[in-house]
Amino acid sequence: MTFVDRTSLRARLAVRLSELYGREVPAYRTLVEVAQEVNERVLAANGSTAERFGSLERVTAERHGAVRVGTPAELSQLARIFGAVGMYPVGFYDLRDAHPQPIPVISTAFRPLDRDELAANPFRVFTSMLVPQDRRFFDADLEARLTRFLEARTLFPAELLELADRSEAGDGLGTDDADRFLDLATASFALSAEPVDRAWYAELGAISGVAADIGGVTTTHINHLTPRVLDIDDLYRSMTERGIEMIDAIQGPPAWDGPEVLLRQTSFRALAEPRRFRDPDGTLTDGTLRVRFGEVEARGIALTPLGRARYDELMLKVEEAVAGDPGRPRQELAAGIWSVGMPSTERELERQGLAYFSYHLAGSGWAPPRTRTGRGGHAGSGAAPAELDRLLDDGSVILRPIVYEDFLPRSAAGIFSSNLSRDTTMDESADHAPRDATWLAERINRHIHVPEETYAAESHASLRAIEAALGLTISPRRIGN
Repeated sequence: MTFVDRTSLRARLAVRLSELYGREVPAYRTLVEVAQEVNERVLAANGSTAERFGSLERVTAERHGAVRVGTPAELSQLARIFGAVGMYPVGFYDLRDAHPQPIPVISTAFRPLDRDELAANPFRVFTSMLVPQDRRFFDADLEARLTRFLEARTLFPAELLELADRSEAGDGLGTDDADRFLDLATASFALSAEPVDRAWYAELGAISGVAADIGGVTTTHINHLTPRVLDIDDLYRSMTERGIEMIDAIQGPPAWDGPEVLLRQTSFRALAEPRRFRDPDGTLTDGTLRVRFGEVEARGIALTPLGRARYDELMLKVEEAVAGDPGRPRQELAAGIWSVGMPSTERELERQGLAYFSYHLAGSGWAPPRTRTGRGGHAGSGAAPAELDRLLDDGSVILRPIVYEDFLPRSAAGIFSSNLSRDTTMDESADHAPRDATWLAERINRHIHVPEETYAAESHASLRAIEAALGLTISPRRIGN
């Protein structure tokens, strides 16, 4: 019996879900097609430098998905399913206080940890969980009814969870079990044809469209799938030229002449999808819901805590500039602020300890050692400055940017809110049900990895290899808190 390891399972699951979403949301197929065209244009224009943040093969295959659930028990089950394909929870995101639109969820992202696993298949899923206990959104009566509704449903069959546990424990499954696992997992994320309770969905929708999408139906589904593109500005223009309505702006850092950092995202607007509804008198009627959309992303260099503080500072300045001069294009204002506040070269980003890089002997073809847990502290990618600067300046050691593999809560909220039909309703004076990564980790019985620690571990591993090769001692400096 042929064995299917977890890496192969992950790649096959990503393909299955992409095919499923393409059938359910045909505009997604257009998005993927345009992304591939843009990537080919960028590669033709820039050659191998276009692959600085990842090979074209990886970028073309890359997807991130989004799934929403209602309870810690459901999220724990999702963790088992994603664990079966080598994906682990990384990062904690609280969107309840996000600008421009609060969303009553907390989130984490399931993804591979190791650089070689990311290179093999970087599938990641941004997973959000409703917080019915937050009184700013839900009163006690609605919380009780919502909790009963969520606890009465079953999102994932027992057979799927049993296969998931076996795959995680054994690092994969036999061929027949792998096929069964993929069939069950894909079916669990398919849009259900079951009629939607119109009154219940509308009651939740009056608070938040995301709350209705999670708690107003008896199943879960793929909210969006996201291809990766090498030039998101080109893609935005190309989609618009094809008559696809895009959201108003690209979220994240602006386009500018310096290094690409973190993550830029945009999407086409949520489409009206036909659904069956059950009215209060039991009558079944046809209608539509707008909850799913097609997102696209461009990834840049991961920033250190010091770099993220700089990023947040610049984003605040952009907001202030836009408010003070609403007649000027946001992109123009943002690019000007970025050119003053952010280093214009990767070398200077590294020198100031603002971004993560791996270090390599020139011409060695050396690859960084595997790092699994990334629990080595918030160290930046710099090292004993004089010695490392000399090695970099004389060309003995070269920098390679460490790609940002995670998410930005502000951008996620911006994408979500741009695809909602109405604003979220909340009482800001009410109790907010505190949540953090520790709380979530305890509920799902999984360690939640800190993104910056994984990047720091990769950077430090590359420095240790340089030390071993050159017989030097390069002590990393601590950057940020």
